[in-house]
Amino acid sequence: MKRVLIAYYSRTGMTEKMAEYIAEGVRFSGNAVELKKISDLKGEKDFEGYDGFIFGCPTYHKDMTENFKTFLFLAQKGNLAGKAGGAFGSSTHTGEAPKLIFDTMEFVFNMKMSSLGPFDLREKIVTSDEGMRACQAYGRAIGKELGS
Repeated sequence: MKRVLIAYYSRTGMTEKMAEYIAEGVRFSGNAVELKKISDLKGEKDFEGYDGFIFGCPTYHKDMTENFKTFLFLAQKGNLAGKAGGAFGSSTHTGEAPKLIFDTMEFVFNMKMSSLGPFDLREKIVTSDEGMRACQAYGRAIGKELGS
């Protein structure tokens, strides 16, 4: 069983809800998962012991939030090269944050990113059955890509 850390920031609760559903999907794939708010991660040691990382942040003014940018500088010190990864976020009308995070994880951290790419979901869909299933599918797929 592999271990996955889902680290997220949520302004309205929608990205947090996505993180919970994605965690269910990772568990469905037979892997262990921990959910943490980015404010709970303080140093590079907080990234030790995980085989995969899924980072989430809402799109705010066509960008990720400032605190998430700061978090990514911390994550970079966690030696994530070669680890599995994914990125997600909620948005109201545009969805740039997940792609920006995904690209940072792939090209700056040199992680092995999910073949699914970044995952953006409109806030109005997150709490629907369709949104729940889409999030679970993203988590399950990343879990399967990890192997066991």
